[in-house]
Amino acid sequence: MIPIQIQRMKIDIVKTLDGSDTLYLEEIDEHYHSTFGAVQESLHVFIEAGFNHCDVKEISILEIGFGTGLNCYLTLLSGLDSLKFVKYYTLEKYPLTKEVWSHLNFCAEDEKFKMFSRIHESRWNCDESIHSRFVLHKIHADLLAWNTESYPQFDLVYYDAFSPEKQPELWDKAVFDSIWQKMNQNGILVTYCAKGNVRRILQSLGFQVERIPGPPGKREMIRAKKV
Repeated sequence: MIPIQIQRMKIDIVKTLDGSDTLYLEEIDEHYHSTFGAVQESLHVFIEAGFNHCDVKEISILEIGFGTGLNCYLTLLSGLDSLKFVKYYTLEKYPLTKEVWSHLNFCAEDEKFKMFSRIHESRWNCDESIHSRFVLHKIHADLLAWNTESYPQFDLVYYDAFSPEKQPELWDKAVFDSIWQKMNQNGILVTYCAKGNVRRILQSLGFQVERIPGPPGKREMIRAKKV
């Protein structure tokens, strides 16, 4: 593990079972990604179950929890392969410093690391063109205080907040209701979490909820559709 100080909190870089890195936040005893495989989890939960399942050529995505930038980076690569045009909004309260993200092992190839770096070095709270088919808008804000009014409707939501055990306030019905209001009809929400109370909250808002197979280390995950 590589210990690093950030935002007065101690963070360790940890190798996961697929060879990619995650971060361990000692303050809340929580990893940013699955220790069974960070890239493997992100591909399974957000790309395969979410991005590849959303049949929209010009897709507007909202990510709750930018974190290491892994989901954004993998979506960029997948978008280029699929020829989709992606407008990617991602929200983060505590952005990582370059000291942290530059040490993460997600990209073995120099050209891909340049794209990963562009994602992290892009400015906050404005549109940044990472590629002709990928526009990034990073939002530096607290989810609980975020004013959604000036933002568009979303086709796909990656809900990647810390777990309900560690930050239950981020899994409250009021939070999901505000997201529901900003989603297009037939919009999809995916999350690694499969807890019954989360599923029931989503159903009570009108989502059609599926519990589908999770990534290694998790039996199930949730995919919800606004119907």
